[in-house]
Amino acid sequence: MGLPLYQVDAFTKTPFCGNPAAVCVLPVFLESDQLQAIAQEMNLSETAFVVPTAAGFDLRWFTPVAEVDLCGHATLAAAHALWQHQGAVGDLLFHTRSGTLVARQAEDWIALDFPQQPVHSLEHPKLLETLTAALGISPVWLGQTASDLFVVLDNETLVQQLSPDFAQIATLPCRGVIVTALSHAQDYDFVSRFFAPQLGIPEDPVTGSAHCSLYPYWREHVAKETLVGYQASRRGGIVKVQGAGDRVILFGQAVTVLQGELLGLD
Repeated sequence: MGLPLYQVDAFTKTPFCGNPAAVCVLPVFLESDQLQAIAQEMNLSETAFVVPTAAGFDLRWFTPVAEVDLCGHATLAAAHALWQHQGAVGDLLFHTRSGTLVARQAEDWIALDFPQQPVHSLEHPKLLETLTAALGISPVWLGQTASDLFVVLDNETLVQQLSPDFAQIATLPCRGVIVTALSHAQDYDFVSRFFAPQLGIPEDPVTGSAHCSLYPYWREHVAKETLVGYQASRRGGIVKVQGAGDRVILFGQAVTVLQGELLGLD
C-alpha cells in the first residue's frame, strides 16, 4: 500500500500561489537517505515528513538536497493536511530539531508558534562586497541571524526588482539571504525575498522561518504589535506575525492542490 502524500500551497488561500510543500505521513521515519530521495523526487523547496506519536507528531523537513532545522511553510502545510485530510483535531504539537512547535486554528488562518531568531548588526567589509556584487546593489544595513544573512534595502521596489547572481550567493557562509525593505502599501508593513541556492532553492517563494527574524527587526522600526509581511517572489505570499516573548506567532493560510499515494518503497 502507498503512503498518504499531499501537495499544499502555503501562505496563500489561492491555488498555485504561495509556497508549495509536499507532506508525507509515515508510520515511522524511513532512513534519512530514503527521505532525502523522496524530497529530491518531489523537487519542491521543502518536503515535510510527519509521524504520529502518543505526544503529537514528529516532524522533519527536507529540501531537494538537505535536511533543515526549521521550516515555516512546510509546517503550515503539514498542519493543514493533518486537519483537512487525516482527521486531526485541536492543537497540533510538532516535535522537531528546533523544539516543540504548536499549530492552532485561528478562524480561517493557521497560527504557528515558532522561536524568534534575532538579527544582529554585522560588520564584515569582504562579505558586504560579495553581497553587493551578488545582489547588484549595496545594502543600507547588513545583519546576521542564527542561520541567515539579513540585508535591508532602501525601498520595496529595489527588493521586488532584484535579479541576483545565485552562483555568488551560494558561496556565502549561511543558510540563505533574507532581503527586505519597509513597505508603503496599505496592506503590508514590509516586503522580503529569500535566496538559498546553498540548499538547492535559488529563491524560496514564501519563507515562514525568515519571518522569525523579520518580525523582531521591523518591530523596532514600526510601531505595531502585529505586522504583515509580503514575500515578493513570483508566486508571492502573505505572513502575519505577532510577538510572544521570545517566540513569534506566524499566521498563514493554505490550500491542497494534489492528493495521492507515495509508491515505490518496497
